[in-house]
Amino acid sequence: MTSSSTSVPANTTGPGGTTLVYGNAGAQSGHTLRVYADLRCPFCKRLERGLGPVMEKLAEEGRVTLEYQFATFIDDGAGGTGSLCALSAVGAASDVGAATAQRYIRSLFASQPAEDDDAFADTGVLLRLAEEVDGLRGPDFDRKVTEGFYIPWARRVSTAFETSGVTGTPTVLLDGRPVTVINPMGYAVTPEAFLAELDLD
Repeated sequence: MTSSSTSVPANTTGPGGTTLVYGNAGAQSGHTLRVYADLRCPFCKRLERGLGPVMEKLAEEGRVTLEYQFATFIDDGAGGTGSLCALSAVGAASDVGAATAQRYIRSLFASQPAEDDDAFADTGVLLRLAEEVDGLRGPDFDRKVTEGFYIPWARRVSTAFETSGVTGTPTVLLDGRPVTVINPMGYAVTPEAFLAELDLD
C-alpha cells in the first residue's frame, strides 16, 4: 500500500491532488465553479444549506465542474484539529465515490458543531455522521478515518489554500470570477440570485 504521507484520494485534481472534483472533468460548458470552504466555518454551513444542492445539480447537468478547495484555518483560530480531521475523512469518502463524498460533506455541514467546539476531531463523531450516507461506512473507510490516513493530504490541502490568495471562506469563483454567495445579513443568497449572477445560459 502507498504510504499515507504521499497518498491522494480519488476524484481530486491539481498539484498534489489538493482539489476535490465533482462532475465531469470536461464539463460540457467548460465552466469551473470553485468553492473555498472550511468544514468548521458557520458561514460555509449556510452556503451549503442554501446553495449546495444547486451547485451539485449544475455539476450533474454538466453545466459546471464543481471543485472544492478546503481550508483548516478555524483550527488555528478556535483551537483544535476538527477541520483537519474532518477533511481527512472527506478524503476517505472520496475514495468511495465523488457523489458519496458530496453527501458526506453535506452531512458534516448539517451537523457542524459550534465554532469553538472541536467535535470533528473525534473519529467517533466522523464515523457516526458517515452512517447518514448510504454506502459510505465500510472497513476501508472506517480504517482510514480511525487511523487518520489522509491527515498528511489534508495538511497539503490546507497549505494550498493558504497560498491560493483567497483570504476567507466561503468564497466561490466561476472561472476565476468572484460570485456573491453570502448576503449582507450573513446568509446564503437565494438560488435564483445565485443562478442569475452565474449567467450560464
